[in-house]
Amino acid sequence: MSKTIKKIGVLTSGGDSPGMNAAIRSVVRTCAFHNIGCVGIYRGYQGMIEGDFKEMGPRSVNNIVNKGGTILKSARSMDFKTPEGREKAHKNLVKAGIDALVVIGGDGSFTGALLFNSEYDFPVMGIPGTIDNDIYGTSYTLGYDTALNTVVEVIDKIRDTASSHNRLFLIEVMGRDAGHIALNAGIGAGAEEILIPEEDLGLDRLLDSLRKSKAAGKSSSIVVISEGDKIGKTVFELKDYVESNFPEYDVRVSVLGHMQRGGAPSCFDRVLASRLGVKAVESLLEGESNYMVGILADKIVLTPLEQAIKGDSEIDTELLRVSDIMSI
Repeated sequence: MSKTIKKIGVLTSGGDSPGMNAAIRSVVRTCAFHNIGCVGIYRGYQGMIEGDFKEMGPRSVNNIVNKGGTILKSARSMDFKTPEGREKAHKNLVKAGIDALVVIGGDGSFTGALLFNSEYDFPVMGIPGTIDNDIYGTSYTLGYDTALNTVVEVIDKIRDTASSHNRLFLIEVMGRDAGHIALNAGIGAGAEEILIPEEDLGLDRLLDSLRKSKAAGKSSSIVVISEGDKIGKTVFELKDYVESNFPEYDVRVSVLGHMQRGGAPSCFDRVLASRLGVKAVESLLEGESNYMVGILADKIVLTPLEQAIKGDSEIDTELLRVSDIMSI
C-alpha cells in the first residue's frame, strides 16, 4: 500500500534548461491546489544531503514562469553517488517531513532518483529537463524548443555575415549524444549540411556537398555540427581540413555553447512544463512512483524511469531526407 503523501520535495539537477522554473512553479502550485506541502530543495542532490530546504507556496513562485535557468539552482553531487551520502539525504528528507520527490533533470538525475528509491522505497517522479531532447519516452524535453529557437536566431544572424563576405561557417551546437538540435535547427535555418552523431556522413560526403553547393552558385555556406559528431576530432580540425581542400573559402567557426541553455523559455516550453508538473504531483498522490512524465502525440504519459534512462531517443530519419532536399 502506498503511503499517504502530505509533503513533496522538488529539485533541479544536472544542466539547467529553459522551462525548469515553469516546472517548479507548476509543482508548487499543484501541491497547493491539493492542500499538501511543498519544499524546494536547493542545488539538487547536494542540497538534499546538506538539508538546504525551503518551504514553498503559491506566492513564492510568482513571476518565474518566464525566467530561464532554475531558482532552485543546480549542482552535480559526487557525495550522492556514495551510500553514506544517500543515507544522509534520506535522513534530512524524513526530518523535514518530505514524503516524495519530483526530480527535474536528465538521465543522470533520473539514475540517482531510481537508486534512491530502490534503497529507501522513497516515491520519486521525474520531469525531463534538458535541451538535448535525448530522453526516451517523451517527444520533447523541457528547454529543447527554446534552444532550437535560440540557435535558429543566431544562425540567421551568422548567415547575414556569411553571405556578405562569401564565407563558409561551421557552427557547433549542443548535442553530445543526440543530434536533435543540429538537425532541426539546421533545417529551420537553411543549412547546406548538417552533421550529427547518429549519422556518420564522413569527410568525403561533406566535401562533396560543398562542391555541389559551389557548383550550384552558392557563394557562402552554413554547416551545422552537433558537438557529438565524430567527423572531425574537433570543429577546428574540421575547419583546417576543409580549408586544405577549398583554399578559396574563408572558413570561420562559431561554437554557440551555453547561450543555448539561457533565455526566457518559449510558450511551448512554458505550457509543457505546466502540464508535466501537474501530472508529476498528481501521479505521486495516486500512488505512482519511479516514472518519468513526458509527452507523446500531445498526450501526457508516464514512462518507467528505468526505460527513460536506458532507452534511446531516435532521430527522425525523414528529417534527414528533408535536409538533403532543402540543401540542393
